[in-house]
Amino acid sequence: MKISRALILCIFFVALTPFVLTGCSDKGKTAPEGTPGDHEALGPTESLETEVNPESNIMEGRTSGPMLPVYFDFDSAGIQGEQVIRVEGNADFIKDNHDLRIRIEGNCDPRGTREYNLALGERRALTAKRYLVNLGVEADRLFTVSWGEEKLLLFGQDEHAWAQNRRDDFVIVE
Repeated sequence: MKISRALILCIFFVALTPFVLTGCSDKGKTAPEGTPGDHEALGPTESLETEVNPESNIMEGRTSGPMLPVYFDFDSAGIQGEQVIRVEGNADFIKDNHDLRIRIEGNCDPRGTREYNLALGERRALTAKRYLVNLGVEADRLFTVSWGEEKLLLFGQDEHAWAQNRRDDFVIVE
């Protein structure tokens, strides 16, 4: 009796396999216009570069305008490439506005442990502070805090979102 049940089950699964493997095929069908499969619906690609009018108070990220945030490479606290120009521009603005105090907020993407990201965010904020001090900004006007991964701007799980979250924000506190 046991052999016949096993044999019946085997035959049943062998007969069912072609239906399971082929499923419902959509070959030859196209998505209606305007659906997520339509790449034109995504619109034109946009540059990540920001043109900021120094007279405006527009914010990029959580940074108080006209200052700009500084972005970092993965697992790095070094200020490199075009980010140097951003720090130098922020230094000029801070030096021209002697009554302002600035909080430098170190941020990380969500990869890594909470403790590691808090330490990395702190290193990033302290690096920016040292750079600003070397450019002539008074150290007592600059304060640092690390948010680690706690204050994400983008919640995606791709390189674009992670890159936007690896940053220092410069926030006017007075």
